[in-house]
Amino acid sequence: MKPFSPQQVFFEPDAFEYPLGKKLSKYFLSTGVPVIKLKNNRVPTLHKDDPQRRFLEGKKTLVIGVKQSFRFESCRPSADYQFPLVTGCPGLCQYCYLQTRMAESPYIRMYVNIDAILDSVAKQIEKKPDLTTFEISSTSDPLYTEHLSGAVAKTIEFFGNQPQGRLRLVTKTDLVDSLLDLNHNQHTRFRFSLNTKNLIQKLEANTANLSKRLTAASKIAKANYPLGFIIAPVYLYPNWQDEYLALLEEVQKQNFTSLSFEIISHRFTNKAREVILERFPHTILDLDTDKRQPKYGPYGHIKHMYSKDELKEIRDFFNTHINRLFPEAIIEYSI
Repeated sequence: MKPFSPQQVFFEPDAFEYPLGKKLSKYFLSTGVPVIKLKNNRVPTLHKDDPQRRFLEGKKTLVIGVKQSFRFESCRPSADYQFPLVTGCPGLCQYCYLQTRMAESPYIRMYVNIDAILDSVAKQIEKKPDLTTFEISSTSDPLYTEHLSGAVAKTIEFFGNQPQGRLRLVTKTDLVDSLLDLNHNQHTRFRFSLNTKNLIQKLEANTANLSKRLTAASKIAKANYPLGFIIAPVYLYPNWQDEYLALLEEVQKQNFTSLSFEIISHRFTNKAREVILERFPHTILDLDTDKRQPKYGPYGHIKHMYSKDELKEIRDFFNTHINRLFPEAIIEYSI
């Protein structure tokens, strides 16, 4: 698949003070992509009266900015903390929670003060006596923009030199070639998000297909990175067991060793349902709340989950087949 190529680029004023900001400004001006210099850090709302057009145009818009806050949010169960190099994602996965988290600002924002971000990570690592894990894929798939920033490579090598720090990243792309020869010291666990061929085709536009993801995973394994797979979201539909079993068997053909798995069932909030149906009116996703059980979050938000029996069926299915097909693999969590 092709790396992200924006149709317009906004620059925050302070971004020009950083070498990467200057480099990107020069690059985009040379390519003829419209470059807009912001007066402040607020990006103008795109197409206020046309949410669908705002969404699609936002997905093709890049903002070059400076990260201001260095507060680390929890990222359980994936990692201790999360920190972004990028927010927003060019992928068009219909079920993605970023549909609501970034509903009014679907553009991609890339930070140029990478050294300051990594300095704050180092200070956070020093606070804990044991290993501290960090996720960099909670607000984006950062490999879409890696050809522009080199931020992921720099972060991987930074963690390679952190005895008490570990990095986790996940992708649906096959854009891994620039990361294969890095000094990662096995401190970065590289995971690929997978789903059935049927759901990738119908729900995950602008991502690599299953074959390309597994080819990229083979490259990562040969580069001696710790490797894992996230199967998400597990979505129940006719013949789901046969198709997810076919997925696991496709992974087994690659002869990977020492794998981790994370299993995440499909869920949605009321806001997500509203936004998804607005943006994808012909989606195949069944968002009927009467068919789900509510789960109340810490801030009063309701997530609509599968029933307890359905969740047990999902866990039993994946536990059984992963243990059979990958006897040395670890299932990190199943939710």
